[in-house]
Amino acid sequence: MNITDAQVHIWGPDTPERPWRKGPRNEAHRPTPFSKDDLLKEMDAAGVARVILVPPSMEGDRNDLVLDAARQHPARFAVMGRLDVESPASRGVLATWRRQPGMLGLRLTFRADSFRSVLADGRVDWLWAEAEQAGVPIMLMVDYEQVHLIDGIAERHPRLKLILDHLCLSAGQKDDVAFAGLDHMLAVARRANVAVKASALPCYSGDTYPYRRLHPYLRRVYDAFGPKRMFWGTDFTRLPCTYRQAVTMFTEEMPWIKAEDMEWVMGRGLSEWVGWRGA
Repeated sequence: MNITDAQVHIWGPDTPERPWRKGPRNEAHRPTPFSKDDLLKEMDAAGVARVILVPPSMEGDRNDLVLDAARQHPARFAVMGRLDVESPASRGVLATWRRQPGMLGLRLTFRADSFRSVLADGRVDWLWAEAEQAGVPIMLMVDYEQVHLIDGIAERHPRLKLILDHLCLSAGQKDDVAFAGLDHMLAVARRANVAVKASALPCYSGDTYPYRRLHPYLRRVYDAFGPKRMFWGTDFTRLPCTYRQAVTMFTEEMPWIKAEDMEWVMGRGLSEWVGWRGA
């Protein structure tokens, strides 16, 4: 089975040449930089073949570091990049977005207070149309209260492929509290152009490996979206467990995932959704 992780961050140091974006939601997951070489070692030890790289928030809207990693290791890395969607200069760029070597799509964050109105007020409605026309898939960081907005976007743009990050869970919440609004997300499973990332999940539980408190919720996600629209991922640099445990939590501890479905959950579904060939 060719395992593909739906999200990991890498980043360099905060320097005058590449300064980090400042703010309360722009801290690094770790006190020191985490490079592509660091990640390759972890992937090899955990049995992970490929990773979708996402620039962390403190990198701003730069994609240079992750694209360089994908160019150097095209069989191991690909990119869902960031874009300043409020900048007039961003209009029109999606027509050639996927021509960048290693670039597969976009990853956008609307959950933070400063960006919620951008989504709710329709100020980026131009983006959905351009992405649909250009065939650019989009990963979205939103919470349960925003899912109805995504449902509307998916309905208006049926050829636009959307992925909801981390099952729309809110940072800092765990177990039953974290999943209290799960029904809101499950409702959007009716849209065939919406998928979900079952990623960073150990961060949302007070349990320990294999995080059995999470399993009933994951079973509901699996039943609603199916194996071809439920993508395993880690957000590795903030996990409270090892990379290998993040893999085996699914591959060895969830017998209700059918054997023929595991390949889809662990990477094939994601690879086909975003058009990453060679899996």
